Parts: sequence; C-alpha cells; structure tokens
Amino acid sequence: MKQAGEQLKGRHAVITGAGRGIGAAIARALAGAGAQLTLLGRTAASLATAAESLAGARTNCQTADVTDAVAVKAAVVEARQRLGPVNILINNAGQAASASLVKTDDALWQAMLAVNLTGSFLLMRECLPDMVTANFGRIVNIASTAGLKGYGYVAAYCAAKHGVIGLTRATALEHAKRNITVNAVCPGYTDTDIVSESIANISAKTGRTREEALVELVAVNPQGRLVTPAEVANTVLWLCCPGAESVTGQSIAIAGGEVV
Repeated sequence: MKQAGEQLKGRHAVITGAGRGIGAAIARALAGAGAQLTLLGRTAASLATAAESLAGARTNCQTADVTDAVAVKAAVVEARQRLGPVNILINNAGQAASASLVKTDDALWQAMLAVNLTGSFLLMRECLPDMVTANFGRIVNIASTAGLKGYGYVAAYCAAKHGVIGLTRATALEHAKRNITVNAVCPGYTDTDIVSESIANISAKTGRTREEALVELVAVNPQGRLVTPAEVANTVLWLCCPGAESVTGQSIAIAGGEVV
C-alpha cells in the first residue's frame, strides 16, 4: 500500500485558477500526495509564487485564459510536453459577479458562462484523450452551492454553475467504464478573494460594515462560518486518490450543512 505522500506519485495534474485561494490549496494537497503539477492561470506572478511554495514538487506554470480555446489547447500541449500525459484535471478557475436579472447585461451573462462553464468544457475536451488512452483519469470540477440551489442577484453565476454540474454528470456517464471519474465539488461561501469582493460589494451597496456583510453571508451556513480552502482541497484530494474509484458523477457540497 502506498504511503500518503506517494498516492499520486507519477500522476500529472492540471489545476486551473491555481495561483491563489482554492486552486493554490488544491495544488498543495496534490503535491503532498506526490503529484506533479501544471499550474494554469492568467497571472504569471501569482502562479510563480504558488509554485515556489510547493517545495520539492515538480511543477510547470502555464499562463492562459480558460475562455480562449486556442490558448487552452496550447497550454495543454505544452504541459504534456513538459510533464507527460494529463492524468488529473481540476477545473477551479471561476469568477462571480452580481446583478439583478434585469440589470444583467449581455456582457456579464456571457462572461459568467465563459469562465465558469465553457472554461471547464475546454479543459476537459483537451485533457480527456490522455485519460482515455491511459484508461485512467480523475476530473474534479469546482462548482458551487450555487450549482445546487439558487441565490438572488447572481443569476448568471448560478446558471453557469448549474451547467458545470450537468457537464459533470454527462461526462461521468460517458467515461464510467474507462476508469475515469468525473465529479463536482460544491463549496459554500469560502474564505477566498471572491468572497472578500462580495463582502465589499454588499458593504458598498447597502452601507453595512464589512463585519455586518460577513455575518449576512455566513448566516446561510448552519455552522455559521466560512468554509476554508483547505477543506475544499481535502475533498478534491480524496476524489483523486485510490479508494474513491466508485465515486463518479457526484456533486459534493462542502457547505456546513447548507445543502442537505
């Protein structure tokens, strides 16, 4: 039986949005299990900082916009050349913007679909052939509780994350007999930059203090707190390691009981 630090030894994992927050936490978790990592994101500096923190791990940084099909293909080709075929894909890149439905313009709608849904599709399309050839693959899409329920004033984001869950389920069924699992992890409000921006937005629009805005957000979590990036990363790690082979097509809420 492999030791904890060797469970993913020799596996090549691509992680999008890897420069900070949940993506960086996932990189640490997978590196700790022995995976070699391609960190993909839009900002080279944040990727480099994340890579430097992974002492001893073999890493490769790729700068790309996940909404750009040409850039995604080029990044995966380069990643494959440097670290070999892709065995694990973590679609973490995402963005949230708030507006009432009638104030959601075409640009906001398309932007939310592009980064949260189309980006996941593009990476899956490029990485799945490696997994099919190897008869092994693990895909984890970081969705959201917004993909399992509705929240007001983020209709475009909710629609995109619901789409991620549908994409996850369909792809899991297509590849169930190939030792390829496809799952979604659905965090509630998590202690990340996106939530910090949401708190600032609530404060600016309502006049509440940041502390009052935070209380409003965590009120939906029965545990009364923000989820931590490490908690999300631990679930992702479990899905990628031996022992979770029968778990596929699932949408796992990490939300303190908000979704039951």
